[in-house]
Amino acid sequence: QVRLVESGGGSVQAGGSLRLSCAASGFTSSRNCMGWFRQIPGKEREGVAVVDSDGKTTYEDSVKGRFTASQDNGKNTLYLQMASLKPEDTAMYYCAAKVGGCSWLLRLKYYDYNYWGQGTQVTVSS
Repeated sequence: QVRLVESGGGSVQAGGSLRLSCAASGFTSSRNCMGWFRQIPGKEREGVAVVDSDGKTTYEDSVKGRFTASQDNGKNTLYLQMASLKPEDTAMYYCAAKVGGCSWLLRLKYYDYNYWGQGTQVTVSS
């Protein structure tokens, strides 16, 4: 059973930085798609960044140039380095995964992922 555990959330002021981590276990294949999503109450969960098994990354437009997703395959850990944080980045952040490569069309869509972590809260104050 795939298990994802996030850590690293917290509260920062606008312009600050945070790094999220997602420890993954239980994969039986080395070809997986992993990503970060976020959600605020009453809104749909949105894709932030995904990393394919070949290391290719895809970002949602509003975080390009500010967020960097990376994967340490040796440690089975996914990271999200967030810089120049804005109040609108405030959300619950979730790690997600699916077996197989990332879908070209659906890679930032939450419904394309099978496995989810419990979430970690990020709060950015102005």
